[in-house]
Amino acid sequence: MVTVRFVTGIIGNATTLILYLSPMITVRRIFKSKSTEQFSSFPYAMTMLEGLLYTWYSLPFVSPNNLLITTITSTGVAIEFIYLLIFLVYAPKKEKLKIVGLLAFVLTVIATVALVSLLALHGKPRMHMCGIVTTIFTIVMYASPLSVARMVIKTKSVEYMPFWLSLFTFICGILWFLFGLLGADPYVYVPNGLGGLLGMMQLILYAIYRDKKAEPKKAVDDGFIEKVEPKKAADDGSVVEMNSVDLEKANPKKHQDPI
Repeated sequence: MVTVRFVTGIIGNATTLILYLSPMITVRRIFKSKSTEQFSSFPYAMTMLEGLLYTWYSLPFVSPNNLLITTITSTGVAIEFIYLLIFLVYAPKKEKLKIVGLLAFVLTVIATVALVSLLALHGKPRMHMCGIVTTIFTIVMYASPLSVARMVIKTKSVEYMPFWLSLFTFICGILWFLFGLLGADPYVYVPNGLGGLLGMMQLILYAIYRDKKAEPKKAVDDGFIEKVEPKKAADDGSVVEMNSVDLEKANPKKHQDPI
């Protein structure tokens, strides 16, 4: 029998897949230029870790009735791993070491959680332990755009906060919140409910500042504001330095748009 929770999970799978694929423009740019430029691999590694943790948590012997989480998060892990491989190929030597370190951290965390939950815990304690760890990392992942939101408020410009990324973050958060609520699973509805609220906050900021133009600035320690070098936002929300050639080619009227 098809239930409301099942339908919500199917729609959640579709929208989350779009969110996972949103960095494709940035990755394609890296692939074509054969350089990672100023893009960071950190968000991809953290999204991969969150996906691994949720994949493990949603397995039947850890938590029941969460197969729809398993399908999308395992897909997301594969996608993020491909992104990281592309970063690893085209990053400078120093950055390659950072990426290897991030991958080692990701594997250490998931291996520790898996081994402890398998060997030391059973039943409800296993579910609670895996759920708590997964919730913590999911909240951290959802909270990462707060630095961008702070920049939007300071610069009074949404250049650094792509609309479509904010919209799908909001939609995914709400859908998985409902999925968890319908299944009475706090380890799904709590972090994703917070994610939905953070996505809504980004949309509100976008509505307030979308028509405003401001020169990028930064706050210094004494509270004064000073100018910084212009930057531009990639389509997945990453911020990359612009040089003078980029500025000449950029179209000032064009707005560029990761459970």
